[in-house]
Amino acid sequence: MKPFRIEVPDAVLDDLQARLALTRFPDEATDADWSWGANLGYMKDLVAYWQNGYDWRAAEEKLNAFPQFIAPVSEPVSGEKFDIHFVHVKSQQENATPLLISHGWPGSFYELLGIVEALANPAQHGAPDAPAFDVIVPSLPGYGFSSAPAQPITPKDIARIFNNLMTNTLGYDKYVTQGGDWGSVVTAWMAQLYPEHVAASHFNMLGLRPDLGTGTSPVTAEEGKWIKQLQKRMKSEGGYQAIQGTKPQTLAYGLTDSPVGLAGWITEKFHGWPAADGSQTPPFSMDQLLTNIMIYWVNGNINQANWLYIGLMDGSAASLGPGERVTVPCGFALFPWDLFPPAPQSWIERGYNVVHRTDMKDGGHFAAMEKPAELIADMQKFFGAQL
Repeated sequence: MKPFRIEVPDAVLDDLQARLALTRFPDEATDADWSWGANLGYMKDLVAYWQNGYDWRAAEEKLNAFPQFIAPVSEPVSGEKFDIHFVHVKSQQENATPLLISHGWPGSFYELLGIVEALANPAQHGAPDAPAFDVIVPSLPGYGFSSAPAQPITPKDIARIFNNLMTNTLGYDKYVTQGGDWGSVVTAWMAQLYPEHVAASHFNMLGLRPDLGTGTSPVTAEEGKWIKQLQKRMKSEGGYQAIQGTKPQTLAYGLTDSPVGLAGWITEKFHGWPAADGSQTPPFSMDQLLTNIMIYWVNGNINQANWLYIGLMDGSAASLGPGERVTVPCGFALFPWDLFPPAPQSWIERGYNVVHRTDMKDGGHFAAMEKPAELIADMQKFFGAQL
């Protein structure tokens, strides 16, 4: 394990500026707004700001304010080795609980940094009675500054890698986890595979699908209604999963070569998956959006990041098998405008040992950025009752 600082070469930033200057924008249907994808007017404003206002070096300095490391970690089944990048903020309080928080797509470790300090040192953030954590925020393999796999891997593989990071690299025998998006899948597999190490798990998205095979209870009317609601939602929002999970290489040429192509692909999700308030702009600053996009751009790894969806298409990524269940205590903070609508309790309990659930009044997919105070408070309440 060695300390790590983000230091993007000037040549990479010069190349980016040259590409932005040569952007060829597409046309847009009259009154399209965001209904068919990233809005043209907003994207033109974003690109202009990227060229003339955004300061990567300032963002880089803020990222480097967090202690970061690179560690060689192997996947114990295949033996493939990865250089895993992670933030590791140790609490100033004694006997803090190790907490791994995992991001997903199209986020990054940056997405989660706004909640780290309050979790590590709650007394300094107005919550003296809340539990304190040593917070570990890794970049998924193939994302950010972690090395990429040679070929597609699954969230279950990443679960084994991250458990190896926590136990063998960092020396934590017991720890807790939190995740949203792919992070909710990875951390659920960590809990399912390693209940002897994972003491409790908190999620802001339902990741794993329960087994509905022989011997399981029939789908209830409430569950059936929710399934139809989910299918309707994914009919309008799930196209990216199909292309990333079937033909990611074809998509990768455009996203790897064009910074505006990459920005459009990602920004549309940061508009459509948070709270649906009808706004013509995402509920995040352009600096926030661009810092997240830059982490993909400067590493040139959007193709490898997209590979996770191959497992979603073939069923290997997020489906529990017969008799499989997450048995450790689980807590859920479910936001109404998330990509997946909040599921019925009976559905979640098919696959998880649910001991805590909060149905939030507002908020969506990127909870750590959109509703950080609410997410922090729910995590503290849940973990405080388990530790």
